Amino acid sequence: MLYKEWIKTRWYLLAAFAVLGGFAGYALVKLHRAAALMGAGHIWEVMVTRNAVFIDQMEYLPLLVGLLLAAVQFVPEMQRKCLKLTLHLPVPALATLTAMVGCGTAALLLLFGLCILLLAAGASPVLPHELVWNILSTALPWCLAGVAAYLFGAWTILEPTWKRRLVNILMSVLLLRIYFLAPGLPVLALLTLASAVLSWLSVVRFMAGRQD
Repeated sequence: MLYKEWIKTRWYLLAAFAVLGGFAGYALVKLHRAAALMGAGHIWEVMVTRNAVFIDQMEYLPLLVGLLLAAVQFVPEMQRKCLKLTLHLPVPALATLTAMVGCGTAALLLLFGLCILLLAAGASPVLPHELVWNILSTALPWCLAGVAAYLFGAWTILEPTWKRRLVNILMSVLLLRIYFLAPGLPVLALLTLASAVLSWLSVVRFMAGRQD
């Protein structure tokens, strides 16, 4: 099962890694160039007084990465009607779905983790630890939004009826907005964890034969 998911998503994951790394690298180049031109002290002052983090262009990138991964992973399952066959393997349906969604979630966590490490390693030579953490604490909710977007995307794509899909899309947009309102990492982590069960609701409806 895990190998099948890897086959489906491997090229997309490599492309997503390249894009995330490219955006992070560009942000770090801007940071180092600004430090070289104006001095590290001035950069520290700007970050403290204006709350600048130099990674603003990455705000919605993890969200887009998560949504596209859900599409790459689950749209073919629905279009080719492979999901029904997958769920009838000699494995409990919940275990099958957990493996599929868990594979995608783990891949995203790895991608975003590498991006966070790159930002931390690149900013540390220029900034003190407190300002490095300021950058990372800004990026972490965006990364959680990417994981949540993947889970909401899977929930919507696996839903068998279009009417309910439209409801799911509306609810997903409203919930994802929370990730950009800075309610705190613990709240966002709990919301992301709770969203992991939504795909199962769609699969239950699919196995029950729900149709438009």
